[in-house]
Amino acid sequence: MLTTELIKLNNLQIAGKLVSEELMLGIHGSKRSGIGIEFEQYRHYEPGDDPKRIDWKLYARTQKHLVRESATESNFHIRFVLDLSGSMNYAEKNISRLNYCKILLASLAYLGYRQSDQMSLYALQNGDLETLVPAGKQAFQRILYELEKAEATGMWQNEHPKFPHFQQKQKELFVFVSDFLQVDDEWMKLIQSVANPRREILIFQVLGAEELQFNLNGFYRFKDLETGKEMELEASTIKEEVQKKAAAYLANLDEALQIPHVHLVRTTLHESIASAISEALRMRKV
Repeated sequence: MLTTELIKLNNLQIAGKLVSEELMLGIHGSKRSGIGIEFEQYRHYEPGDDPKRIDWKLYARTQKHLVRESATESNFHIRFVLDLSGSMNYAEKNISRLNYCKILLASLAYLGYRQSDQMSLYALQNGDLETLVPAGKQAFQRILYELEKAEATGMWQNEHPKFPHFQQKQKELFVFVSDFLQVDDEWMKLIQSVANPRREILIFQVLGAEELQFNLNGFYRFKDLETGKEMELEASTIKEEVQKKAAAYLANLDEALQIPHVHLVRTTLHESIASAISEALRMRKV
């Protein structure tokens, strides 16, 4: 489904569900059913079931002995990290980077929900890392809610960016979603600070076609979306320099991210979100 059509839905849960169904894949493993935390469905009581699992309030309405069945919570934790610095407001042809990333994360969260994975959501903004949704009950719905209202503003610069210390009793997947553009090496320092053999890292770098190609001619007023500074320039006079610097930055980034258990997926605003996720899943299997 086209990204523009997903954005027009103006509903992250529906958009995420559509993308995940298009993929027909899970982030890992297969789903299990049993006595768990998140409610999944009702089924008829069968001999051998614990009578305590019967929903007696529902019985009062339906006169049917129905058992609450839920998906057992897995021992796999997905930590979603969304860049909310001002550059995420960049847009091309009515597709903003922030909206693209919101749908991408909602789709991954839906896949995680189907797999009964533990999930949490973090935001990077104004030099700080903020926990938006800790792991726990109804994390999926809370993640969707926080994504819906998230706004990008300000700068994300931090000389020593780091996450809180996590007690790793289980395998983890960190998912970073950002333009991954940095002033110094703040992104690389953050990735290096969390990388270890029990923690897999998946990075989605979302860019615009013009950010990469810069096929512009004529005078333009360019605005820094993080500082608000503006500058008017004749695009053709800086085109070659911009293209060279963009290519060099991406090449250096590719080399710097040759870290065990770290995967980079680079996509543009007009590429399919499902294709980007499919590529990420393929890389994790290699």
